[in-house]
Parts: sequence; structure tokens; C-alpha cells
Amino acid sequence: MLRKILVVVVAIIAIPFVVALFVQNDYSVTRTITIDKPVTEVFDYIKHLKNQDNFSKWALMDPDMVKTYRGTDATVGFVSAWASENPEVGVGEQEIIAIDEGKRIDFELRFISPFEANEPAYMTTATINSNQTKVDWGFSGHFDYPANLMFLFFDFETMIGADLQQGLDTLKVVLEK
Repeated sequence: MLRKILVVVVAIIAIPFVVALFVQNDYSVTRTITIDKPVTEVFDYIKHLKNQDNFSKWALMDPDMVKTYRGTDATVGFVSAWASENPEVGVGEQEIIAIDEGKRIDFELRFISPFEANEPAYMTTATINSNQTKVDWGFSGHFDYPANLMFLFFDFETMIGADLQQGLDTLKVVLEK
């Protein structure tokens, strides 16, 4: 009897680890918006990380967050750091790692608290016509085994996608007014 109970307990403990072998480890989210402004004006605005304070949902969540900066904004190597007591914002920093002028800016997000992670993000612009610009905002993430089990319980693509879309909607309002 004790042996059967032990086998059941071991099976219950092992099942999640076996399931995690078959669950994705990565996710990628991109959201898009059209802004009624020329591409140069839009790109010149979004390449300044400090401007994210005006449209990023995460930057707007805590007006008391402490922000610090290193380097020259809108250039490779510029770092924007934040510290918030709000667990949805946490502590971390974002660095510009590449700029393709007028087209794309790549960031590395380094989360420190409430969890540690380094994740890539980007924003792109493309001309639709002389007074309209398509803006994409993308983010990728990764969970190592067995933490990837969280994908069974949380839809990160939908959650992060909603936040990116809210930020893009705000960006449109800011730039078009």
C-alpha cells in the first residue's frame, strides 16, 4: 500500500516536468499602428527613450518611479533605468543597442526586480505615404525549462500585446495632436 502511494506521489511530481518538455520556451509579440505624421517625425520621436515616458503603459503606471539615464539619448549605448515600488513596474533598465536611422531601433530590456531577465525589443517605422507612418513595436521573451510551464497558465502574447497596443495608441494621440 505504501509503495502504491509512493508511486502515485512520484508520478504527480514528475508529470509537470515531463509536460514542460513539450511546452514552448519562447514568445514574440508585435503590435502595429498607423500614425498620421511623416516617418522622419515619428522616428525622431521614438528613437529618444525619454519620450517613452509619454506613451509607454509601463512608464505611465507609476508617476513616482525613479528614472535615471546614462549616455546621450537617441544614440547606441544610451540607457534609461527605472525603479518602482509597484511590482507591475519593478526595477530595470533599457539600452539602445542598434539604430537603423529612420527605420528601426533595437533595445535590450534588463529586468532586475521582481524577476531577472534580459529580453530584446524593437520599434520600426515605415512610410505608408508622405503623411502616414506604420509603427511596429515588438518584444520577445524566453522561459527556461521548467519555468516554461507558465505558458500553460498565462498568455504572455495577449498580456504584453495589450500593453504594447495601449502604448502605441497613446503614441498616436501624442504625435497627432
